[in-house]
Amino acid sequence: MIYTVTLNPALDRELAVHAIAFDAVLRASALRVDYGGKGFNVSRALKAMGTESVAVGFVGGPTGQRIADGLAGLGIATDFVEISGETRTNVSIVSETEAHHIKVNEAGPTITAAETEALLDKVRALATDDDWWVLSGSLPPGMEPSIYAELVEIVQRAGARAVLDTSGAPLRHACEVRPYLAKPNAFEASELTGQPVSTTEEVAAVARTIHAMGVPNVMISLGKDGALLHDSSQTCVATPPAIAEANPIGAGDSSVAGLVWGLSQGLAWPDVLRWSMACGAAAASLPGTAVGSRELVGQMTQRVRVEVI
Repeated sequence: MIYTVTLNPALDRELAVHAIAFDAVLRASALRVDYGGKGFNVSRALKAMGTESVAVGFVGGPTGQRIADGLAGLGIATDFVEISGETRTNVSIVSETEAHHIKVNEAGPTITAAETEALLDKVRALATDDDWWVLSGSLPPGMEPSIYAELVEIVQRAGARAVLDTSGAPLRHACEVRPYLAKPNAFEASELTGQPVSTTEEVAAVARTIHAMGVPNVMISLGKDGALLHDSSQTCVATPPAIAEANPIGAGDSSVAGLVWGLSQGLAWPDVLRWSMACGAAAASLPGTAVGSRELVGQMTQRVRVEVI
């Protein structure tokens, strides 16, 4: 089974406007509501690929209930810890005439020590051998940055494998306990290592540094330029297909979905990268925070270039 963990979920409201302008009243021509948070985005993309997952995390208040109901309506299984605070709401404004957007994220509710322990207990009960756990996203206010490290240790002690997609102190702490795979973007990887990432050679060097920290598999995402993956035997660079970009928001999470899908299927690393890049490109080519179908993603894999360097 694939589990996704979202510690700081959100109700995402996307407003479409003719053009983005500051110090002006903007009239929305359309509204789209999604159940957001990086882990939820991964679960939605997996569902579109025909693969089941279980979404785990915190929800609270009417907004949290709306998210839980909405995910259930999409056919996504959930196993949440209910909290006393209110789940946050995020707002995006996208232009219909320009390739620009504005995204404003609320900080989120404060999670109590008892609620945190309830989540850890839940993960201990759920984690079993051969599961995949995607640990992604920001932390709620006040949560210890070691939380992802604790989750990595719990799931991998049970024989499962952790895929980590976070940044800053949570990334640093979690890398110390050797997650199966870490997937920072170039900026996050540079921040972690203190090394530059201006060229492919520099990105590869950063990946080797993170690998030397004890992380067996390192994937550094490069946005529109693709990704680089390094393990003990090879370094691969993937270039995604050229697309007419509709909305890049959430494309990185779809890329993680393709990554964990490929891993769960036992694919070789070059093919894992193809599915990861194709999932991300498919999502970016669609309006709103829509995700690519298995058919669309499969078509795009044929246009991904992977090179072993």
